Amino acid sequence: MRGKLILLASALLASTTLVVPAAQAAADPLLLQQPTLSATQIAFVYGGEIWVVPRSGGRATRLVTGQGALSGPVFSPDGSQIAFTGRYDGNTDVYVVPAQGGEPRRLTWHSGADVALGWSADGKQVLFRSPRMAVRDAHQMYLVPASGGAPAPVPLPSGEEGAFSPDGTRIAYSPIEQWQPAWKQYRGGQTARIWVARLADSAVTPIPRPNSNDRNPLWIGDKVYFLSDRDGPVTLYSYDPASGAVARLIDNSAGFDMAAIGAGPGGVVIDHFGKLEIYDIASGTVSPVPVTIDADLPQRRAHFEEIKADSVSHALLSETGKRVIMEVRGEVLSAPAEKGDVRNITRSPGVADRDPAPSPDGTKIAWFSDESGEYALHIGAADGLGTVRKIALGTPPSFFYNPRWSPDSKKIVFEDKRLNLWLIDLAAGAAAAPVKIDTNLFDAPGSSFDAAWSADSQWIVYTRQLPSHFHAAWVHSLATGKNTQVTDGLSDVISPRFDHGGKYLYFAATTATGPAAGWLDMSSMGRAIDGAAYVMVLRKDSASPIAPESDEESAADTLPGRDKPGKAKKTDAGASDDKPADAKDEDKDGGRDGKGGKPTPPAPVRIDFEGLDQRILALPIPRANIVELQAGKDGVVYTLTIPPAATDADYLEGDEAGPPRTLFRFDLKERKNKELAQGVVANTFSLSADGSKMLLQRGGTWLVADADKEVKDGESAKPIKFDDVRVWVDPQAEWKQIYHEVWRIERDFLYDPNHHGLDLARAEALYARFLPGLAARQDLNVLLEEMTGHISVGHTFINGGDLPEQQTARGGLLGADYEAVDGRWRIARVLPGENWNPKLVAPLSQPGVDVHAGEFILAVNGRPVDTQTEIDRALDGTAGKQTVLTVASTAAGAGSRQVTVVPIGNEGALRLRSWMEGNRRTVDRLSGGKLAYVYVPDTAAGGFANFNRYYYAQVGKQGAVIDERFNHGGQIADYIVDQLKRTPQMINHTREGADQIEPAAAIFGPKVMIINEMSGSGGDALPWLFHKEGVGPLVGKRTWGGLVGIGGYPQLIDGGSVTAPRWAIYGTTGQWEVEGIGIPPDIEVEQDPALIRQGHDPQLERAVAEAMALLKANPPQQFPKPAPIVKHPVLPQ
Repeated sequence: MRGKLILLASALLASTTLVVPAAQAAADPLLLQQPTLSATQIAFVYGGEIWVVPRSGGRATRLVTGQGALSGPVFSPDGSQIAFTGRYDGNTDVYVVPAQGGEPRRLTWHSGADVALGWSADGKQVLFRSPRMAVRDAHQMYLVPASGGAPAPVPLPSGEEGAFSPDGTRIAYSPIEQWQPAWKQYRGGQTARIWVARLADSAVTPIPRPNSNDRNPLWIGDKVYFLSDRDGPVTLYSYDPASGAVARLIDNSAGFDMAAIGAGPGGVVIDHFGKLEIYDIASGTVSPVPVTIDADLPQRRAHFEEIKADSVSHALLSETGKRVIMEVRGEVLSAPAEKGDVRNITRSPGVADRDPAPSPDGTKIAWFSDESGEYALHIGAADGLGTVRKIALGTPPSFFYNPRWSPDSKKIVFEDKRLNLWLIDLAAGAAAAPVKIDTNLFDAPGSSFDAAWSADSQWIVYTRQLPSHFHAAWVHSLATGKNTQVTDGLSDVISPRFDHGGKYLYFAATTATGPAAGWLDMSSMGRAIDGAAYVMVLRKDSASPIAPESDEESAADTLPGRDKPGKAKKTDAGASDDKPADAKDEDKDGGRDGKGGKPTPPAPVRIDFEGLDQRILALPIPRANIVELQAGKDGVVYTLTIPPAATDADYLEGDEAGPPRTLFRFDLKERKNKELAQGVVANTFSLSADGSKMLLQRGGTWLVADADKEVKDGESAKPIKFDDVRVWVDPQAEWKQIYHEVWRIERDFLYDPNHHGLDLARAEALYARFLPGLAARQDLNVLLEEMTGHISVGHTFINGGDLPEQQTARGGLLGADYEAVDGRWRIARVLPGENWNPKLVAPLSQPGVDVHAGEFILAVNGRPVDTQTEIDRALDGTAGKQTVLTVASTAAGAGSRQVTVVPIGNEGALRLRSWMEGNRRTVDRLSGGKLAYVYVPDTAAGGFANFNRYYYAQVGKQGAVIDERFNHGGQIADYIVDQLKRTPQMINHTREGADQIEPAAAIFGPKVMIINEMSGSGGDALPWLFHKEGVGPLVGKRTWGGLVGIGGYPQLIDGGSVTAPRWAIYGTTGQWEVEGIGIPPDIEVEQDPALIRQGHDPQLERAVAEAMALLKANPPQQFPKPAPIVKHPVLPQ
């Protein structure tokens, strides 16, 4: 496709009442990003590719292509070259290309993300940042020769952006990363700051700021230029290192934020979100740069997209399991279980069609569609032909889920995001409208009603939350409209299902949920949960389906006149079976009448509520952690289970969808529980309406299987074939739908219905003008991040989407640091691992390898290696493969030998462990062995496992330093704080051995917690609770300030995602104490680069000093031992 898009310079509109800036009056503004300036050209990113245009503006030409994966161009000081970040080979690395065009050359090879930042003052080296030797979020800056060679670190402990002074002796840089750069009015711990560092000794001078966000430093002449929000919308400022003066250069009080700036001779080029401008330093004026793009933009072109198994976001079986109805990329598809072609039922590019459900009679499909701009219920023919019936779902609009047909295919029950359960009677024709059945109590992960129908279509069973956070089973009568609770609420009930015969109600329940019911609390983790499956006998005149069985001779079998074949008999359970001997099972369920094939109406379901609690029986199924139950044919129950309690390894390797499940089938007649499948992906199991087939996903494969047989690929189970399955994709239509969907998600899911005072409708209209000018999907993400930033709340993240597919880079790392000595790479440090732990394998310390610090690597797989080439280049592509290293004790090769290692793809876990162990040894040394050191990396899986592993192993110490720097959150860490604040209660005395203070698993002495800017979410809550409970002082820097929660949003139709915080935390005093602010330390300690360069950790050392001072003031408590008990008993004479 060839299109002409023009960026016009224009004046800003007058200010509006919105808290977002006024828009520029230009048609189809373009998101020309990350500009850089030379004497004659401007280079910028558009559509993930690098373009150049004359400095005065005009028609831009594409300089570098790269499948939409290029960013960060920076002109060399003489303007002859451009350094940039590219992802050509599946890895993010630094490249350089001639400014007039040519083939890019790769400069870095590490498997981490290397990001170009600038150039050395002499133009011979490229400045970049990398996580290669960093811990968690602390990137470091490096210089790599532009001609190629090995990178060298800049002598600073961290750095995100940087620019050298003209003489090369200083650097203006940003020391910390921001998780949400677009968060407007943010004033938490990650407010961006700029420091000016002297490279000789790493001494720093901060640019003065009023806790504003200062970023994107440039050094031109004798001043540093940067962007700041200190006076409102982001605009351009300068800083004079000589005088310390800061000056605002452009008044942007009514404009969009300036997104990025680039330095060049005599000026600064500005990405003013939708237009380019140049600030002329000499005159102090701003000039617009008109840019025309007249080129092929392939990511905008409509095309067919191949569909794979992992593209399916929802799937159910048709009436008899012959077809699978699935949601794929906003379309409803009908795929054959074995024979035939895939049909696109909706054929609606740019529309989100969600949650398709086939009717039990096999003639219709229901789904929710946003075709009208808000979600409505659509009913279409199963073959995709004819007119689609569309039913509005009322106001206020919402998101809707889980449409479930009644067995007679005349009614649908469904739920919405607002915690309501709805019923709609399709037989009402034009008058059909949803009727509310019930409303849940809490907006929590377990808030789904999980509704199901009785076989006669007159009852709906569902679960509803109780104040205890348990769930009870309820039934709704269509005849009376009444809701009745049918379980007592003393157990947590899931998956209630009517038996197809109409006599029973099955469900799973557990009484062990209590400690785990607080899903947001860390104290819910690690709790063993097991439960049972139950059957409720609905009628008081029905017998138990699991009454004791006994083989007995019947009088009818031995005496004359015994019953003739076909005559009714009494069953073992004592109930009469009136069915003829040759009748089929399906007659019980409402099968066929045997004459013309007409459906036989199911028997009416009757529920006798009196005494119902005494008619609940445990099915003879082993107790297990049942997470789902389904009813199949009459008397058949399916359960899916997971392990009763997660281990530390499960937490460390956890998946948001939950662990794979094991599927069982129980038959009341046989009274056997048979395992059918392992490894079933969560939320993928379903049954056909007639109960003969089941659908599930195992690994990356969707399978249709016989519902009564063990799942065996190719035998009882057939994989759904996705060969040549394609849907028509119109990217521009999709981007428009996604844009409005994101705003709907923010409108409906954000915890604050007032959206922090933002007029969402006006904001949506304001930013919509950028949609026609988007060149690629990643441009849409940039737009979405900027616009949602105006809500001014943490955890507003935009991720993924249909981005250009990249191959996966293998890399290759040895878990070591290197230094150049005598032209060879010498191992400076070997990172210790835990070779029994698959996540912490250290390649060089494996048995039989035994490579040590001080040895040289001379060759990799027989190819010589020297310092003219980066060691990572020699190891590129070796991750996971046996690799032969030639090592020696000297650079000349003395004592050389060959060892076989298996490099890894990521050293992050090894470096974190090495840092933790180094800190533990430092605390032990500085405290003389009196203090424990415990690192808490998050308040989810890793933090739970790490705390349990390291805290209790150090019981016996007299105090503790708790380090939660770089804590990435998860849950509310009540568990950790509860353990830390335990006090002595009593002493356990024994005849032999030492007395033991109870509780035994505790450290009773002083505790100090270290915090920093990269601790957030649950990492905000942990020090907040620690401080509130008076456990001890906080040392370090203010935390992030993002104490809200996210989860449970509809996936965008192209696989992307957006979050809108739906849970927010406020204090018991009625104040928002943390969000957007963070938790301040009691003792503020900066990580001074000069001290770190000398080998210190200022925050850790101060924490130890504080803990030791507290310990001195409050030494371990000594408890008096009571006198021996002497009763002077009088013995009998």
